[in-house]
Amino acid sequence: MCSLSRRRRALLTAALGCVVGLTLTACGGSSPAPTAAVVSPPAVAPAADGAVPLPQPFAKPPLVLTDDQGRPFDLVKQTAGKPTLLYFGYTHCPDICPTTMGDIAVAVGKLSAAERARLQVVFVTTDPTRDTPQRLHQWLAAFNPQFVGLTGDFTAIQQAAKTLGIAIAKPVKQPDGSYTVTHGAEVFAFDAKDDLAHELFPSGTSAQQYAAALPRIMKGLAS
Repeated sequence: MCSLSRRRRALLTAALGCVVGLTLTACGGSSPAPTAAVVSPPAVAPAADGAVPLPQPFAKPPLVLTDDQGRPFDLVKQTAGKPTLLYFGYTHCPDICPTTMGDIAVAVGKLSAAERARLQVVFVTTDPTRDTPQRLHQWLAAFNPQFVGLTGDFTAIQQAAKTLGIAIAKPVKQPDGSYTVTHGAEVFAFDAKDDLAHELFPSGTSAQQYAAALPRIMKGLAS
């Protein structure tokens, strides 16, 4: 299951005056090998635009993987100085991940062409064995061809997620052919001014909320 680390949980609780709860969601599909997605979004009260401010900004994970074009991608270097949305998910997820990407895509579509060129939306798979660059590219293109998909060594992905308080476990193939995959429930928003995440968007944030928040994110979150 994916959950905030004890330290991050304490920070969010102190800042928001509420307890970060553990919610498990099992998602199945109708295919011969359905996938069970296990997530634990924080039980917080976000702002009107869905944003949850972080009491302590988070740095981007030092992560070098392969992008959906088959090229090396250094997350820190290649998103430096750009507003960035970062999400840990997987393409076989039957509901939460595609809904999140779809809502973000709708909101991004409301930005100007110049803003869309600046914004980086990065999707890091937590199921790298099945999520090849080709699979990521095809899946993300259905939402927005400018979205970047990253895949590669699971241990590196797991460690990167951990720095943001996201606990993910290695995907498990069940005897019946189905998979259990854990993934994050939060989208982290990194500021272009200092390359730090000052807020996150929990699972359930709507396209309208992202649309309301993105112009502010494009202008900068850092004080």
